[in-house]
Parts: sequence; structure tokens; C-alpha cells
Amino acid sequence: MRKFYLGFIALLASVCANAVTVTITTDEGFDDPAIIEKMQQNLGEVLTEINNAYKGNRDVNTAGLKMDDHAKNMLVTLWSTVHFYCDDEEVVDRCWPLKKGYLLRQIPLIIDPQDEAFTSGTYQEAVIEFGKDGMITDFRFALDAQLSESMERCGSVVETERRMIILDYIEQFRTAYCTKNLNFMEKIFSDDALIITGKVVMSKPDDLGQSNAKVEYNRQNKQQYLSNLRRAFLRNKYIEVKFSEIGDGGSGGGCPGITQSRNNPDFYGVRLRQEWRSSSYSDDGYVFLLWDFRDEQNPVIHVRTWQPTMIAAGGTSQKLPEEEIFNISSVEDMIP
Repeated sequence: MRKFYLGFIALLASVCANAVTVTITTDEGFDDPAIIEKMQQNLGEVLTEINNAYKGNRDVNTAGLKMDDHAKNMLVTLWSTVHFYCDDEEVVDRCWPLKKGYLLRQIPLIIDPQDEAFTSGTYQEAVIEFGKDGMITDFRFALDAQLSESMERCGSVVETERRMIILDYIEQFRTAYCTKNLNFMEKIFSDDALIITGKVVMSKPDDLGQSNAKVEYNRQNKQQYLSNLRRAFLRNKYIEVKFSEIGDGGSGGGCPGITQSRNNPDFYGVRLRQEWRSSSYSDDGYVFLLWDFRDEQNPVIHVRTWQPTMIAAGGTSQKLPEEEIFNISSVEDMIP
């Protein structure tokens, strides 16, 4: 009995040492202390279990955690790619109220990748979504902090909540690559989606023996793209996708991160720099996404383009000229 008691005390001390408390701040006018308390408790239990799993070098046990099936699956999938823990005993974050629930954007985590080739920094922030009842409905990694901040400061063309929703889906889109979530990709691309991928092609050497590069473009439909993506998911042990450097939004006006269409106010363009790293292939390029938010609960991507950031010219490498990078003005007419 004494051994059992001592063992229980040791276990309790271990759990307490890894425990995380959560404090959620709200804007003035938000008055629902009961739901805030639920969210704080639910997230604190999740972060504590993550810490215990990390210290015990075991899988995360989602049984009993106040998360729906989607959020549990996301957490388990992320854990299978990289292990992580919360190094803060108390986490303080701002709550963003949305129509469908609530959002926390800056939950601090320390990454311990299982594969040495995984190059992300050791610090990573998580995004947590809650339903109206305080249940956790999503758990995913956030975009780069500077990128998120830039998109959140987007100009008045895109209203605050729509900005947050777009940012939310950009984060889900990136996470789907990292977790090889083909089902998400199937849903997020419209049935008539157009995917344009650039490839650098060298010209024949001139009299001085120098070659210049040009970008040739390949067009794919949704099924062709998903078929190629499925093969990439199968042949790569890991995939790491990072978004950074928001473009200027194109000539159609708008803010640095997100451009609203002048022809259709429910269409938005987002241009990002994408770094793709995997066990078999790496590249660095500009991605432009044309989003359709006519059904706000189920937005879709009509056009996705990729172009290399650098091309060779006259024996040197130069950035792809700004005027050649796709923007909302150049892709809107491509929609069938």
C-alpha cells in the first residue's frame, strides 16, 4: 500500500510539473465568463497532456479531452510528424470571436522534430478553434508570426472578420500539405479548379556560351493535380511547407496581403512565398490563390499558381520580375 501511495504521489508530481494553465483575454464588450472558463480549462488540459506525452515519449492520449473528432485527428496527425511541448506554465492569449465560435492564434510550442531533415525552427505557434460551447474544434500550426501580423493589418478593403477567415483557411491549407491531408485538398479546390505550375527552362547557349532562363507553364485540372499530389504524399517521408513574404496584392488595389476582386466582392486573392521541403524534393516559389467565399462556410480555391522566385539570366540568378508574378487581375479571367 505504501509503494502504491508513493507511486501515486510521484505520478501526481509529474503531472503537476507539466501542467499548463491558460488565461484568455477578450476585447471590451465581450462578456461571457462561463465560456471563457470552459475554453481555458479545456485548452489547459490539452496542453498538459501534450507535455506529459512528450516527457513520457509516448503518443498523445486524446481520450477524455474536450475536443471533437476533427481536432483530435489533427493533433494526432501533427504528433505523428513532429513532437512538441508547451514550455510555459501559463499561456496568455487573446480570443477572437467569430460567427462559428472562437479562435486563439498564438499558443507557444517548442518543436522536437523526429526527422533531422525537418528544418523548421524550434519555436512554433498553434492555432486553436473552439465551438460556441467551448469544445475545441481544431488544432493546427500557425503561419509565420510576421506573416500573420501583416495579414491582420490588411487595409480597409477586406473587413476584419473576413480577413481572419481567410487567414484561417490559409493556415489549414498549409497544414494539409504538412499532414498529407488529401481529403482537405479534395474539398478546398473547386471542381473546375485550374492549377498552373511554372518550370524554369534554359535557352541554348549564345556565342559567349551563356544561357538565359525562361519560365514555361503547365496547366492541370483538379484531378490531375490531386493525382500528382497523392504520389508526392506517398513517396515522401515528411513534407514541410512554409509561407512567408506576402506580395503586393497585384494591380487591382487592396492591402499588402489580401486583394478583394473589383468584379466580384466574394473573390479574394492571396499571394505568398512558399518554401517546400520534403525528403525527396525542395523548391522555393511564389504561390497565388484565388479564393471564392460565396459560400462562407465552404470557401473554395478556383486558381492556384506557382512560379519560381529565381531565374537565371546572363550567367547570374535574378528574382522573378514583379510584373511577371501572377495577381488577381491576371488570374480572374482564367475562371471557367
